[in-house]
Amino acid sequence: MPKGYLIGHITVNDAEAYREYVERDTPILARHGGRFIVRGGQSETQEGESLSRHVVIEFPSYSAARAAYADPEYQAVADIRRRTADSVIILVEGT
Repeated sequence: MPKGYLIGHITVNDAEAYREYVERDTPILARHGGRFIVRGGQSETQEGESLSRHVVIEFPSYSAARAAYADPEYQAVADIRRRTADSVIILVEGT
């Protein structure tokens, strides 16, 4: 079965407030089988425009990734991200 991935491209505007999002989203996503592959770290945009922070979370399946994102508890925490950062969130089926 193909895995699912949640990919986030983020520019944090309020680092102090964003920390709460990072602390609270991790256990919620882990309950859905999420495992952080990339969370911040050094990056270079070779072509095009990009936000400054990148996150890749691997899930056991695409449906698990969708369920994690749709989880009402995650959506409540995601409001913190929406208030404190600019972000693009993508769900992708992968290998």
